[in-house]
Amino acid sequence: MTAQVDVLVVGAGPCGLTLGIDLARRGVDALVVERAEGLFPGSRGKGIQPRTLEVFDDLGVLDAIRAAGGPYPVGMIWQDGRRTGEHRMFDPAEPTEDAPYDEPWMVPQWRTQQILLARLEELGGRVAFGREAVGLTQDEDGVTVRFASGDVLRAGYVVAADGGRSAVRRTLGIGMTGETVDPSPMLVADVRVTGLDRDNWHMFPPRGEDGGFLAICPLAGTEDFQVAAAFPEGAPVDLSLEGVRKLVAARSHLAPEEVTEVRWASDFRPRAALADRFREGRVFLAGDAAHIHSPAGGQGLNTSVQDAYNLGWKLGAVLRDGVPASLLDTYEEERRPNAARMLDLSTSVHRGETRRGGATRQLGLGYRDSSLSDETRRSPGPVRAGDRAPDGKVRGVRLFDAFRGPHWTLLTTRPDTAPEQYGTGVFLIRPDGYVGWAGETTDGLAPYARRLGAEGASVL
Repeated sequence: MTAQVDVLVVGAGPCGLTLGIDLARRGVDALVVERAEGLFPGSRGKGIQPRTLEVFDDLGVLDAIRAAGGPYPVGMIWQDGRRTGEHRMFDPAEPTEDAPYDEPWMVPQWRTQQILLARLEELGGRVAFGREAVGLTQDEDGVTVRFASGDVLRAGYVVAADGGRSAVRRTLGIGMTGETVDPSPMLVADVRVTGLDRDNWHMFPPRGEDGGFLAICPLAGTEDFQVAAAFPEGAPVDLSLEGVRKLVAARSHLAPEEVTEVRWASDFRPRAALADRFREGRVFLAGDAAHIHSPAGGQGLNTSVQDAYNLGWKLGAVLRDGVPASLLDTYEEERRPNAARMLDLSTSVHRGETRRGGATRQLGLGYRDSSLSDETRRSPGPVRAGDRAPDGKVRGVRLFDAFRGPHWTLLTTRPDTAPEQYGTGVFLIRPDGYVGWAGETTDGLAPYARRLGAEGASVL
């Protein structure tokens, strides 16, 4: 059977589900398909950075995300069964008026995906599980996708959000350029453990012959702990309950039987890779299909969500608002350089060259060099076209409240009302919360707004 949708999203991870939500609220007929029979069951991407919290605020899931998780615990360093010191995983920060979400929020990936799926379904979207895309062909009018079941589906556009081993990317013949960040294999597992408090992230420095570290982190909002460990290059990684028990007993003061259950486990080798391009005709790459990160610094899931947030409004503008399809060219223009920067950052954090500080929060990412960014002021203020639009208050209205939703926002700040973080001027805020156009007055704004379907912007 051949079905027809505007957009087919391949992969129901955080990226695919975020894109599904954004398209659903824009009235775009989209279908998310997932090869597995259910959502990803593990905790792997557990850190949600402040910029992603802002995105989740806009998408209507922030309250659920906050309720499901908690702040990162202070690291506790152990030696020979004794607590010997503390270690903070992230540089501390305080919330400000322009950036109300100050520090990363810990939510196991499986729980984040449950929340995103519930929001997608609330908006009328859907995920088809057990649907493996095995091939595609495209023409000037659309893409025909074949599934392992023999079904065929026709879509206007396809977005590959199917992970680092993306079948869609391989079908397109798009290569990835990268490097091995660390040749040591790593284990990550969700376990139940007795004998450790849940107030600390427990860290056990290398000892013994294998020389590998062990970290056991309580997963906020659950009864589970996440175990992470590195192994010597070439060493086997045993994911069984007995294997994890042996590992924990060898590298900590815990007895084997204090690991009572392994709920999920995986092994991998940290690497960094960037797709050579993010688009082939009517098919786009997003998330891990486009960039593969070391888990250090918590950049992978967050960069993936930002991909979806960038692409969603553009697909909506083309499919629903009549904006020229050339707008879609700006997805790769804007996202690929940012993904490259985040790959460099996560690799640097993994190697101990950079702390988990301001850059990892992703609040400073922007698109000043984008063809969509039009700064017309002779003397720009602190916020320029292409920058993230900060929070704040203008004439008693909270800006994030005004921005929330799939619309553009026209913001005018005067000397008597201008928040310090903006200065004075006229700002046209994109649907993804970045400044598209900035001027001293509205002179010259109309052609920009017409070109991008922003004539109906909400006025503040």
